Amino acid sequence: MKPELKTIHGQPSWGIASDCVRVHVTRKAGMLGPATFKLKGGPVAPYSVAPWAGEPIDRGLPPLIHALRGDFFCLPFGGNETAYRGEQHPPHGETANATWSHRGTTSKAGVHELHLRLKTRTRPGQVDKHVTLRDGHPAIYQRHIVTGMSGPMSPGHHAMLKLPDLPGCGRLSTSPFAHAQVLPFPFENPEIGGYHALKPDRSFRSLDKVPLNAGGYTDLSRYPARKGFDDLVLMVARASLKLGWTAVTFPRQRRVYFALKDPRVLRHTICWMSNGGRHYAPWSGRHTGVLGIEDVTAYYHIGLAESVRKNPLKDRGYPTTINLKPGKPFVVNYIMGMADIPAGFDKVKTIRSTGAHTIELVSDSGKKARARVEVDFLYGA
Repeated sequence: MKPELKTIHGQPSWGIASDCVRVHVTRKAGMLGPATFKLKGGPVAPYSVAPWAGEPIDRGLPPLIHALRGDFFCLPFGGNETAYRGEQHPPHGETANATWSHRGTTSKAGVHELHLRLKTRTRPGQVDKHVTLRDGHPAIYQRHIVTGMSGPMSPGHHAMLKLPDLPGCGRLSTSPFAHAQVLPFPFENPEIGGYHALKPDRSFRSLDKVPLNAGGYTDLSRYPARKGFDDLVLMVARASLKLGWTAVTFPRQRRVYFALKDPRVLRHTICWMSNGGRHYAPWSGRHTGVLGIEDVTAYYHIGLAESVRKNPLKDRGYPTTINLKPGKPFVVNYIMGMADIPAGFDKVKTIRSTGAHTIELVSDSGKKARARVEVDFLYGA
């Protein structure tokens, strides 16, 4: 079955739905969004759509910027301004810029799946995108299968949440990390109208105490914050961790967003806090309250060449690439979802699988929430 393409926020998109979730995926750039989750408190659409969606912006900008929304798969992750062995990848790779083809849409026994495919040219190969929804599960399951490629690569997911315009309404937390650091160089350049608040290259042990450029500290666990600035930090998952997660709790709205990963595949979590710090086009100071949760194996957002080379993360023993083998498919599985939370649930302390297709989220305050999620999906082929 081939569903009808519908133009959603300026982009021709395919849609699928379960009884809990409805999602759209753009043909150009393969971006997942918008998406709506049906929760007890009502429908929630957590993902950002660029405020210029549908506007006639500069045609010279990459398709990535024209389509920008939701979540997208990056191969390789990063700006990629430097060529790697003759490969000049676009920002975040062809997977985030090229046109995907529809391979099938199925709906059977409560499982709904959209299958898209991309033939890559910069590094010849194939990427198959499977977006799956399951009745009763407030979650989106994504599987990307990379075949026909060899050599080092830096994969990643690039989800973007749009938070309510209420300072500090979202409470950010992550699974335990071995190392955390602000981007080693200034994230934005004021000469072109970009501003960042965090002190470059500073390590930190907790999200609630991170050094500022102006002196003192700020709390990254509460967002939106630092209006007028864009910033970026990276956290390295502990090597012993089996289930990696990031969560954003909204205590007032009684809901929580979560992203789940296998940290052996996507080792690092980058958080991009975009709160009006970019005044150049097409951002123009209007990209606000956006929280990027970017699960990657890469050297920050710089690009493949820099991820392959010697870099400070590699010097610490943390991988910044994976090695693709021509005869072996490389699979990246990822889960994004939402759940209702009880009163008094403040910030996620831990997420664990309880078996029987369920996860339990435990808050700092001791309150608990559950959601139907198939965690074993992360480790399957």
